[in-house]
Amino acid sequence: MYIGWRTIALKIIDCQERRDMLGWADMEISYLGHASFLLRHKSVRLACDPFDKQVGFSQAKVKAEIVTISHDHHDHSELGMIEGEPMVIEGPGEYEIKGVSVTGIASWHDGKQGSLRGKNTIYTIDMDELRLCHLGDLGHKLDDKQLDLMDGVDVLMIPVGGFYTLGPKEALEVIKQIGPSIVIPMHYKTKEHNQKIFAKLVTVAEFLKQAGLEPRKEKKLTLKKLDLPEEMEIVVLERKA
Repeated sequence: MYIGWRTIALKIIDCQERRDMLGWADMEISYLGHASFLLRHKSVRLACDPFDKQVGFSQAKVKAEIVTISHDHHDHSELGMIEGEPMVIEGPGEYEIKGVSVTGIASWHDGKQGSLRGKNTIYTIDMDELRLCHLGDLGHKLDDKQLDLMDGVDVLMIPVGGFYTLGPKEALEVIKQIGPSIVIPMHYKTKEHNQKIFAKLVTVAEFLKQAGLEPRKEKKLTLKKLDLPEEMEIVVLERKA
C-alpha cells in the first residue's frame, strides 16, 4: 500500500490534535521583554504586564484572551499592545477564565509598604497542570500569608534589575523562599532599553553572577509538568520582537 506525504501529514496533524484533546499539549512561554510574557496552552493565551513605547523596544502587538496587570505604571499596563478583546485582571482576587485559574496577591512595589512606588499585584497562574507565578514589580521579601497563596510554584518570573524592584541579592532570597523548579529573570537592563529611564537597572549577567548558576538560554520555553527539572534551573529567554 502506498502512503504519500499527504497521508503522513494528516496523521501528524491528527496525532497533535489528539495530544491536545488528552491534555498532552505543551505550555509555551515567550518573553516579550521588560516584564512582559505571553503564556500559551492549547488555544488560550495569557499576556503579563504589556508595556508602552517608552520602554524603548519595538514590539509588535500580540493576541491574548487574558491579560494580567501588576500595577498601573506605563511599562506594565499598556493594553494597546494587545489585540482582541481580552479579559483584563488588575488586582488581588481569584479569577477563573477559559479554564485558567489566576490568583492575584497583594504586595508592594518597594520595601516600605508602598510609600515610594505604591502597590503591586503578584499573580499565580494555573494552566493545565503547571503553576506559574509572575511577581510584577515586587520590591520586598514575602511574608507567610503571601507564601501560603503561592505554594507549589513550578515556574517563577522574577524581577532582578534592582532600583525599581528586587535586585539580584533580594531576588535570590525570594527565589529561596518560593522554591520553584524554573526561574525566568525579567525587568533587567538591556541595550534596547530607554536609558533615560532604566539606566540604573543592572543586567541579567549581574544576577547570574550572584546566582552562581549556568543558565539555559532559549528562544522560548516549551514544557509540561513531566519536563520539570529535579533541581532548580535558571532559564534566560530571548526577547520575542
